[in-house]
Amino acid sequence: MSNKPQLERSLGLIHATASNMATMVGIGPFITIPLIISAMGGPQAMLGWAVGAIIAISDGQVWAELSTSLPGEGGSYIYLREAYKKYFGRLAAFLFIWTFLLSGPLEIASGFVGMVQYASFIWPFLNETNIRILAFGVGILTIILHYNRVKFVGAVTVFLWIVMLITVSITIFVGLTHFHVKDAFVFTNGWFSFSWGFVAGLGSATLIAMYDLMGYYNICYLEEEVKRPEYVFPRAIIFSVIGVTLIYAVMNISILATMPWQEIAKSTHVASDMFNKTLGKNAAVVLTVLVIITAYGSTYSLMMSYSRLPFAAARDGFFFKWLGETHPKKHFPHFSLLTVGLMTCVASLFNLDFIIAASLSSRILIQFLGQIIGLTLLRKNQPGLKRPFKMWLYPIPSIIAFIGFSFIFISSGFEAIGLGIVWMIIGVVLYFKWTGNRSPKAATA
Repeated sequence: MSNKPQLERSLGLIHATASNMATMVGIGPFITIPLIISAMGGPQAMLGWAVGAIIAISDGQVWAELSTSLPGEGGSYIYLREAYKKYFGRLAAFLFIWTFLLSGPLEIASGFVGMVQYASFIWPFLNETNIRILAFGVGILTIILHYNRVKFVGAVTVFLWIVMLITVSITIFVGLTHFHVKDAFVFTNGWFSFSWGFVAGLGSATLIAMYDLMGYYNICYLEEEVKRPEYVFPRAIIFSVIGVTLIYAVMNISILATMPWQEIAKSTHVASDMFNKTLGKNAAVVLTVLVIITAYGSTYSLMMSYSRLPFAAARDGFFFKWLGETHPKKHFPHFSLLTVGLMTCVASLFNLDFIIAASLSSRILIQFLGQIIGLTLLRKNQPGLKRPFKMWLYPIPSIIAFIGFSFIFISSGFEAIGLGIVWMIIGVVLYFKWTGNRSPKAATA
């Protein structure tokens, strides 16, 4: 019997659902409402939320089975390594971390750019160039703030999270108290006519909705601390996806009920514009400050958590060794933090819609589609593997998730797809160069 200390299984279904929702809710809806409305040209963009929720719930079952079958720390790179062990497990694990070095910073950068766009409500003289430079500067500031002990970073994260909850609640309350039903559902003529334009718009709207729902799988990383994970995980994922979808949908509809959708589609600080219209300039400025703090809160905590993944993989021998180094005095993964942070700064120089599309499309091929196929391979190659939870109605959820993510990937645009593919090709080249420089024993471990 191992003498290694065991984590306490103390989290139940309510705790798991709350933890998942806390991770999922962030700056997303404040910056994506105009994008999702303009994607389909009207309130019908809410269909994107429905499709996104179906994909997330289906894919959540993939995560639930993989995490309970392959428990422990590591998440996706462990799932991919084990699923493709018979074929190219180490390459799959390496490519996941490699693509994460692109998608993670892009996701963080979307918050920085969105935050500065809201600042332009207070300082209207900020143009596109100013916004990009300021977003870059915010990234540098965040790296500096993270260059501290984890205890300090954690305390700041809690404060920023509380501000986020207040901001979302106030926005929904104001929207509902100024709600005009006839304005919320102003559909254009022929909005549901099935055509390539409708399909393309739905794809873009679903991509944005999925960006906002990201994190529905985070509870799976806590497998060792959850009571009866085979029971809790699938239910916590379903409840959290439905809960967050409803919150975002109510927020979207409440804003649609106070402003014409044509104005929303053109806005870069839609919540501020809503407050300005309903409560006046002073209230709008206060709300803008809260949104800025909320945006920074989500990106601040993401930079901390995302910088730990390359560090963990490198420490376990699945990525470049130097990223597994810790600061000699402050004891945090400083090289990994600097890498993720500096890539975030560069990503902040691009347009928000491209950043969002690229952050998701760059993850789809290796992580999401890779895990869906990997689950099938595990069932085929390791039939005796202990599976505390087995996907309900297998393989239907896998098929739905695979088709859904493929649809999103195709809808992300040529530039985002091209960036993701080129980045992956570079990763393959670096992998073989990396393994070629290691001893045969280390390369096959």
